[in-house]
Amino acid sequence: MKKLFSNFDWGILASLLILLILGLAMIRSVIPSFFPHQLIYALLGLVVFFLFSQIDYRIFPRLKNVFYFACLVGLVLTFIFGAVTRGSIRWIQIGGFTFQPSELVKPFLILSFASFLLSRPITNYQSLITNFSLLILPAFLIFGQPDLGSSLVVVLFWLGMAFAAGVPWRLVGVVGILTAIFLPIGWLSLHSYQKIRVLTFLRPFSDPLGAGYNMIQAMIAVGSGQVFGRRLGWGTQSHLRFLPERHTDFIFASLSEELGFLGALFLILTYAFLLWRILRIAGKTKEKFGFLVCLGVFGMLFVQIFINIGMNLGLVPITGITLPLISYGGSSLVATMISLGIVENIARW
Repeated sequence: MKKLFSNFDWGILASLLILLILGLAMIRSVIPSFFPHQLIYALLGLVVFFLFSQIDYRIFPRLKNVFYFACLVGLVLTFIFGAVTRGSIRWIQIGGFTFQPSELVKPFLILSFASFLLSRPITNYQSLITNFSLLILPAFLIFGQPDLGSSLVVVLFWLGMAFAAGVPWRLVGVVGILTAIFLPIGWLSLHSYQKIRVLTFLRPFSDPLGAGYNMIQAMIAVGSGQVFGRRLGWGTQSHLRFLPERHTDFIFASLSEELGFLGALFLILTYAFLLWRILRIAGKTKEKFGFLVCLGVFGMLFVQIFINIGMNLGLVPITGITLPLISYGGSSLVATMISLGIVENIARW
């Protein structure tokens, strides 16, 4: 036991436990029947967190090819064995459990990208194309499911890691040009409902009972909580089912309605503390690999938190990104716990 907690970063553990408990409380409030499953996922998440906190992270660069190809295989298998749900192929069902490969691959993509950026540093156009190709393949497979939110998260945390690895400024311009080129192509590649989400974000009240319904109901739920909230189990928007996806995409709106501004502020401050601890560990680590992995995990969590809360407040388009450690879903929760377990392991060295 003493070895398990030696040099442990208690800030990481404390903040993730607070978020887990808060998430379980919200699931228990809005959809009680889902609580047992989420509790199992939370316990499994704690197991993998402690497991990865003990594995010496310095062995991971040697496994970069294994991790990367395993991620690609998992994403390809989604198209073969995945179940079609509301027009998307994102989940694979085994027995009574369903998991989402696009979520589970994120921590292992972070490990792979960090290793590739160090073994093939971006110093010229050839290395830029090589690393960019390693990004595009999994991002394209995720985008094709279609899962715009997860593919966006992967692209953004790769960009953060690439810049942190030291990209010459002349290549930064190339990345900007590539981004400008791919934006129109990306728009044309979007499904019609995804385009409608973006356009609805600009004018949500143009179709309040149709395309703008989700965003409007989320904003109503957030505002109705006022300062102290309606209390757990008393949220009208969620319990009367005006609020869609109240346990996943819009759980922040459910939380804001039931716990109010103070509850939402407490959640955001807990996230801020967790992200600060990750950055602090990144700054203290002596190895570049650990530094990049910490920044990758930071980027993954920050993007998901920012987009999810932003779409609940009507500040960004709805993309279907869950709120880490709070939203219902085992795949996202376990992937987040693996990522934080790796950061915890880096902190111990």
